[in-house]
Amino acid sequence: MSFLEMRNVTKLYGAVPVLRGLNLSVEEHQVVCLIGPSGCGKSTLLRCINGLEPISGGEILILGDRVSGAGVDVNRLRRDVGIVFQSFNLFPHMTVLENICLAPRQVLGLSKAEAEARAAELLERVKLGAKHKAYPDQLSGGQQQRVAIARALAMQPMLMLLDEITSALDPELVAEVLDLVRDLAAEGMTMLLATHEMGFAKEVSSKVCFLFEGVVHEEGSPQQIFGAPTKERTQGFLKSIIEAGRL
Repeated sequence: MSFLEMRNVTKLYGAVPVLRGLNLSVEEHQVVCLIGPSGCGKSTLLRCINGLEPISGGEILILGDRVSGAGVDVNRLRRDVGIVFQSFNLFPHMTVLENICLAPRQVLGLSKAEAEARAAELLERVKLGAKHKAYPDQLSGGQQQRVAIARALAMQPMLMLLDEITSALDPELVAEVLDLVRDLAAEGMTMLLATHEMGFAKEVSSKVCFLFEGVVHEEGSPQQIFGAPTKERTQGFLKSIIEAGRL
């Protein structure tokens, strides 16, 4: 039994199919990178796992339990599955500390002291301990994204979903966010991430999945996918990436 399984998952927006019978498995402690052209379904896939988008067919299971469809406790699902987006989504009227403490207090029922202790520990972990009283607009984009990751980690999730978390950042800020993801991978966090950072995907992932037209078109080790892809579509995508100087 895989940690996460997506079985024949479909997602329609009106009559438009975005996911078309997609199958995907993630093992515990794996880092699985989703790559592929814009519009191939990467972000939709992540949002479906977290329950932000209902699926139109198929099923999603975590540790053998169905987490899609009728009767699912979405609040419990989102406690167990953290998601970080390309836009930071921090509350601008709250300090960094308050942003991180909000969900643990309201959802997990932690006391103010417990939540603040957890937040302080996480801020040290993301190298922002001195910024606990700062407001989001006083931080760089890279710092805001690290706070967003710390906020997700404050719920102590089993699985982290990362959706193009560096795409809104200036190039010089990308490295500090990717360093944090490297640290999480080294600590054994199970992660599924959509990324355009091909060099990073090649370095950090346990498995790479190339999505095309709403399905996993090819999957394998980073060495196989980036070094010797077998499918023509994968080869064409990576050729364009190399020509653009992004790998």
